[in-house]
Amino acid sequence: MAPLIGVTGPDSRLPWAWWATRLAIFIAGGRAQRLTPSTFQPHKRDKLQGLIIGGGDDIDAALYGEDTGRAPADPERDAFEIELIEHALDTQLPLLGICRGAQLINVVLGGSLHSDIRPLRRHTSNRRTPLPRKTAIGYGQGRLHGIIRRPRWRINSLHHQAVDRLGVGLTVAARDLDGFVQAIENRGEHYMLGVQWHPEYLPYLDHQRAIFRTLVRLAQAARPERLYP
Repeated sequence: MAPLIGVTGPDSRLPWAWWATRLAIFIAGGRAQRLTPSTFQPHKRDKLQGLIIGGGDDIDAALYGEDTGRAPADPERDAFEIELIEHALDTQLPLLGICRGAQLINVVLGGSLHSDIRPLRRHTSNRRTPLPRKTAIGYGQGRLHGIIRRPRWRINSLHHQAVDRLGVGLTVAARDLDGFVQAIENRGEHYMLGVQWHPEYLPYLDHQRAIFRTLVRLAQAARPERLYP
């Protein structure tokens, strides 16, 4: 049976990201289960063989020790996803963070964020688009390099926050032309990758599909006892 991958998201809005991610996981050979703050039942997390923390609203700045003067956009989701990330860390569950998800993994591990990078950009546009209009530059080593297998690649951009200080055990895997972090990964055996862009909206690019193929493959290998929940 195909491995079961949990995919987090908000309770509200049309779930475009969920539909795109579910398709990406299906193409990669996995099964996707949608997880939201109001529908998730904690006992079901033990059925998961992999976890994706999806994109969405800003993370509450108080979680990384800053005060922007704005109320948290979705505190219930913050708490729900933090619990799931901690579960993945405790159980060595293969973990992928997308956009907000990458940022939250960094925060859970003690890192911080740029709360708004828009006034800091010099070489790239602040335009938000699901199309691959920006460039990521890899570090030529590590997990992401083994997946993407190229020194630079085109990415999309739907964010205005970004990783600042790295969390414990994390390293930068890619940056953009302005030097902002575009991917993080961990140094240990536990598979953990965070990408600032949205690979689920780029299914026509094989190196972006490879991100999901890798997660599904590792989920199947790491948790064989959970293939038949």
